[in-house]
Amino acid sequence: MNRTARAFWLNSPGEGEIREFTLPAPAADEVLVRALWSGVSRGTETLVFRGGVPASQHAAMRAPFQEGEFPAPVKYGYLSVGEVEEGPAELVGRTVFCLYPHQTRYVVPAAAVTVVPDSVPAERAILAGTVETAVNALWDAAPLVGDRIAVVGGGMVGCSVAALLARFPGVRVQLVDADPARAKTAEALGVDFALPPDALGECDLVVHASATEQGLTRALELLTAEGTVLELSWYGDRQVSLPLGEAFHSRRLVIRSSQVGTVSPARRANRTYADRLALALELLADPSLDALITGESVFEELPVVMPKLAAGEIPALCHRIRYDKSA
Repeated sequence: MNRTARAFWLNSPGEGEIREFTLPAPAADEVLVRALWSGVSRGTETLVFRGGVPASQHAAMRAPFQEGEFPAPVKYGYLSVGEVEEGPAELVGRTVFCLYPHQTRYVVPAAAVTVVPDSVPAERAILAGTVETAVNALWDAAPLVGDRIAVVGGGMVGCSVAALLARFPGVRVQLVDADPARAKTAEALGVDFALPPDALGECDLVVHASATEQGLTRALELLTAEGTVLELSWYGDRQVSLPLGEAFHSRRLVIRSSQVGTVSPARRANRTYADRLALALELLADPSLDALITGESVFEELPVVMPKLAAGEIPALCHRIRYDKSA
């Protein structure tokens, strides 16, 4: 069995390389996975690539199978789909999702992989980690039938949230983004679209995911009295200023954070991390979510592709990485 592996490493902020090494044989409770696809989570991974993780958040930002330390050298990533080559009989040959960095083969505990349902193509299953974030966010937000909702920021997370909200009965959902090209994505997801100046107000809930000061300010402006902004953005080491004077207090507005690192308190008593991820994979049976995958490269191109993604030269929501089957 081939146990040679290659992995993408960030050597220093802004510069990555592919390293080759030999994997250990899997133990009885482990699996050897051959990668088929992985996804670049553009917001978080490009922030890591630029060296923008603040020192105070180094521990909180660790990926489950990260090697090395921030800012670099570090092996980082968490959207991998592959086929189990060795391990328990019930898993061998199955397509699985794992929160693993960009690597051709890897050995992990069997409990760390989740079987991809037959209804979900492997190339779409890389979105599981992002849809899981959206699931957790909506557990936190608890939208109600008939709510007026805006999602400000049409990146991977914002679009995933909008896609799930499109299934809620009776809600008004609008995706708000400064890029007019996101209108096509919104249409594919089945939701309305608006540029920030044209967004509909009087919202009961605004989910903010633009990671910009301007976006968060606009999110507050779109709320009805006693409405809530659910903040999903990660700002890294940037400071954000907000208009918390004016009518913020008199309108009794709320800003609430949400983060996928813990299961939402609303479901923590009866849902595990595994339950949440399994649900995300089930939701990926919806083919409209293919709209979140906007580019593709082969694994060997990652040292060239990552700087372009970080610089915005490649416009992408989720950029998919393809692995050679013979690797």
